[in-house]
Amino acid sequence: MREFSGTWMRYSGDFWGGLAAMLVALPAAVAFGVTVYAAISPQYAAFGALAGIFGATALGLIAPTFGGTDRLISAPCAPAAAVLSAFAIQLVSQGLQPLPIVLLMTVLGILTGLIQILIGFLGIGRLIKYIPYPVVSGYLSGVGLIIIGSQLPKFAGAPTGVNWLEVLVSPLHWDWRGLLIGGMTVFAMLVGPKLTKTIPGTIMGIFAGILTYAGIAITDASLLQLDGNSLVVGAFGATGVGYIDLITDRWYQIGELKLAQVAALVGSAITLAALLSIDTLKTCVVLDQMTRTRHDPNRELAAQGLANVVACTIGGLPGAGTMGASLVNLSSGAKTRISGIVEGVMTLIAALLLSAYVAWIPVPALSGVLIVIGLRMIDTDPLRFLESRSTVLDFTVVLAVIGVALFVGLIAASAVGVILSIILFLREQVGGNVVRRKSFVGQRSSTWYRPETETLILEQKGNTAVIFELQGSLFFGTTHQLFLTLEPELATTDYLILDLQRVQSVDVTAAHMLKLVRNALSERGVPLLLSNVRESLPNGRNLREFLELAGLVSDDKKVIFMPSLEAAIEWVEDRLLGDMGADDTDLPPLELHEIGLFMGSKADTLSDLEACMETRSYKAGEVIFARGDPGTALYLIRSGEVRIMGCVGGSSRLCHIATFGRGEFFGGLAFLDQRPRGNDAIASRDCELYLVTLEKFNVLAGEHKRIAFVLVSKLARTLAIRLRHTENELTLLQEH
Repeated sequence: MREFSGTWMRYSGDFWGGLAAMLVALPAAVAFGVTVYAAISPQYAAFGALAGIFGATALGLIAPTFGGTDRLISAPCAPAAAVLSAFAIQLVSQGLQPLPIVLLMTVLGILTGLIQILIGFLGIGRLIKYIPYPVVSGYLSGVGLIIIGSQLPKFAGAPTGVNWLEVLVSPLHWDWRGLLIGGMTVFAMLVGPKLTKTIPGTIMGIFAGILTYAGIAITDASLLQLDGNSLVVGAFGATGVGYIDLITDRWYQIGELKLAQVAALVGSAITLAALLSIDTLKTCVVLDQMTRTRHDPNRELAAQGLANVVACTIGGLPGAGTMGASLVNLSSGAKTRISGIVEGVMTLIAALLLSAYVAWIPVPALSGVLIVIGLRMIDTDPLRFLESRSTVLDFTVVLAVIGVALFVGLIAASAVGVILSIILFLREQVGGNVVRRKSFVGQRSSTWYRPETETLILEQKGNTAVIFELQGSLFFGTTHQLFLTLEPELATTDYLILDLQRVQSVDVTAAHMLKLVRNALSERGVPLLLSNVRESLPNGRNLREFLELAGLVSDDKKVIFMPSLEAAIEWVEDRLLGDMGADDTDLPPLELHEIGLFMGSKADTLSDLEACMETRSYKAGEVIFARGDPGTALYLIRSGEVRIMGCVGGSSRLCHIATFGRGEFFGGLAFLDQRPRGNDAIASRDCELYLVTLEKFNVLAGEHKRIAFVLVSKLARTLAIRLRHTENELTLLQEH
C-alpha cells in the first residue's frame, strides 16, 4: 500500500496533466477532423470527428513513447487541418469522388510522417536550437494572444462565426451564462492553487465550470439538451462501424493508385512535414524555456513522424506537438512524458466509452482554461529592452514576430523573426571592430630575452614592424572595414603581423581580402606573417587548410605562418637585429668577463667571482631546476639556450614563458628573495652554465663586500630593465 502511495505521488501530476490535456486536445481534434472531412462532403463530417479522435489517440500514445520530450502533448493541429482542407477542396474541384480523396489524404499523411522520420535521422532538427531569444519570446507571446483571441467568442458564449474583435466591441453577442461559466473557471484556476496543491488548478477550473453550468441548468431547461446547445462540446455523432468500413474501403483501393499520383503528393507532403515539424519543435522550445530543460529535436521529429504514419494508417489525422494542450499539461502538474501517454489513453477512453459525459463539458470552461494559459504565455521580459537604446531593435523583433503571428501566421512569424535577428546580428557584427589591438614590435617582446644593447635597437627600429591582433568573425560584412584599417600600413611598414588567435571564423571574402594585402606587400618585398592560424576553429573549419585552398599561400614565401604571436615577433626581431641576432651555435663558450652582467668589471674582481663559481653542462631537454625547488643558485649562460616554462592562469599545463640565450642569466629573482622556484628551467639546446650558489656567495660577501655589492647591483639593474620593459608592455595591453 505504501509503495502504491509513493508511486501515485510521483506520477499523479502526469495523470492530472494528461487528463486536463485530453479535455483540451480532444475537442480540438474533433473540430479539426470535422473541418477536413466536411471539405470532402458534408456527409463525411461525422467520420471526420472519429478521424480526429483516432489521430489524437495514435499521436498521444506513440509520440511520447518514442520521442522523450517531457510534458509534450501531440494531437491533430491547425496546420495539418489547413493543409488537408485545402488539399481536399482542390481535389473536389477537380471532380474526384470522396473515397479516392480520402485515400489520397491518407497517403499524403503517411508520406508526411516518413519525411519527418528522414528529417530526424538526418539531424536537421538540431537547427531549432539556433532560434534567437527574441523570436522565441515573440512566438510565445503571439501564440498566447492567438489562444486568447480564439477563445474569447467561446468564453463569452457568442454565436458561431463571430470573431474576437466583434465580441469585444459588441456586448450584444455576449451570453451571460458563458461569461459566468468562464469567469468561474478562471477564478478557480487563479485562486485554487493558493488554497491547495493536491488538485491542479486546471482541473479545479474545469470542475468549477461544470458545477457553474449545472447550477445555471437548474433554472434554464434549455441547458439540459445537447441538440442546439452551443455552450457544451456536444455529441460526436458517428458510429465505429461506419468508420471501420471507411478505413477498409480506402485500403482496398490502394492498389489503384499510380506511381505518378503518389509522386505528385511529395511536394504537399514536404510542405506539411515542414509545418508540423516547426510546430512541434517550437512547442518543445517553449517548454524548454518554461521548465529549463532540453529536448532532443531529432529524436522528437522521428517519433512524431512515426506517430503520423500510424495515425494516418488507421485513418486518423496527422498532427504535431500542440502548444495549448502541452501548456495545460504543464500547468496541471505533469513532469514526464508519461503524461502524453495518459492523454492518448484518456482520449480513446473518453471518445469510445465516455463520449456521453464528455459531450456535457462546457465550452466556456475550456475557453477559460486556455485564456489563463494564454495570459501566462505572454512574455513581459522583453519590455526591459525599451530601457536601453542598444536593445530597442531587439524589442522590435519581438513586436514583429507577435504582429506577423497575429495577422499572417505562426510559421511566417518564425521566419520573419529569424530573418530580422540575422539582420540585427549582421548589423552588430559590421558595426563591431575586428581589430582588437594595434601595436609595434618595439612595444612588444617575444619570449626571447634580449641583452640591453639589443633591446635598445629593437625599441628604435620596432616601429617599422606593425602588429594587428584580430578578433571575431572575418566575413563579408567586416572585410571592407578591416582592409581600410590595414591599407595605410601596406605602403610604409617593413613587417606586418596579423594574429588570428581570437578569430572565430573566416569566409571566402575575407580570404580574398588577405590575398589583396599579400599582393600589396609583395610589391615591396614585404612578407605577410600570420600567427595562430588554427587547424580547428569553433565552427569546425581547418583555418590553415581553408586559407591554402583559397590561394593565399604560395611557394615564394609571401605569406609565412607562425605558431604564435611571440614566435612571429621573434622572427621579426632577428631580422631587425641583423648580424647581432645571428646564430651562435658554433661559437665557443663565453668567459666571465664576456657576459653582459660583468662587462667592465676589474680583472681581480672577476677572478675572485669566478673562484666561487662552478661550471655545469646540460644536454638539450634536461631540467636545470623545477618549480618548487629551492632558489639557492644564480645561473649565467656561457653557451646554448635555456627555456623557462610555467603555468598560466591557474592551469596545470606548462606554457613557454621566456627563452634566455648566450650571455644572459636566469634564476635571479629566487636568488635574491630566496623563495622556491616558480617555474621550470629546461635546456632547449646543449648549454654550459656558470653557477653561483647562495652559500658560496654569502662567503664571498663576507670576505669581499665590494665584489658582492657589484654583483647584486648589476643583477638588480638588469632585473629592473626587464621589469620596466614588461611593465610598459602590460600598460599597452591594458589600454586596449
